[in-house]
Amino acid sequence: MNGKKLQAAKRAVEYVRDGMVLGLGTGSTTKLAVDEIGRLVKEGYDLVGIPTSLETERQARSLGIPLTTLDQVEAIDLTIDGADEVDPDMNLIKGLGGALLREKIVAYHSKREIIIVDDSKMVDVLGVRTPLPVEVAQFSHIKTKRTLERLGCKAVLRGGAAPFATDNGNFIYDCKFNAIEDPTGLESKLNSIPGVLENGLFLGLANCVVVGTDDGPVVQTKR
Repeated sequence: MNGKKLQAAKRAVEYVRDGMVLGLGTGSTTKLAVDEIGRLVKEGYDLVGIPTSLETERQARSLGIPLTTLDQVEAIDLTIDGADEVDPDMNLIKGLGGALLREKIVAYHSKREIIIVDDSKMVDVLGVRTPLPVEVAQFSHIKTKRTLERLGCKAVLRGGAAPFATDNGNFIYDCKFNAIEDPTGLESKLNSIPGVLENGLFLGLANCVVVGTDDGPVVQTKR
């Protein structure tokens, strides 16, 4: 187990208060936070969770965390999720875990979003280390891929000959750019392509990033 991830997860869960509606993210780091939330429920906290994937839903049920849906609540008090890259402005790349569409919907409807990562996920510019996941409709996805590549990336279908399907039944193209210098502009271009359902650029959605380091968790908030 990555000790940096665990310390970040525990620090983030310190923001949870009794009575909250919680967004439950997806991924290896967030899984540790959901374990901690399950511990709070066992201690008597009145919490309800909204999972961002079937995987997280199964984990939460196994821990006895009460669940609901986004349509049944006014808003989410706090969402805890991970990220694949975080830049100095707290913009993110997410989606290597395959849950980006549901994660972005939940983030958008959250009063507060805390991102938990270890320090290996901190970058100066998005897209330098990891590809950008883009969720697309299965229909005519080869055409969608070619349109994506006209934006200057190499787009690879996740899973190849046996394509990975998201919980929503869609495909993901992992789009490798040399660097994403203008994430806002790229997001707009991606969203204008018919067949693109969501992209892994999470811009302006994180309020707080908890970074696990060798010297303990470091909390970064919006400047």
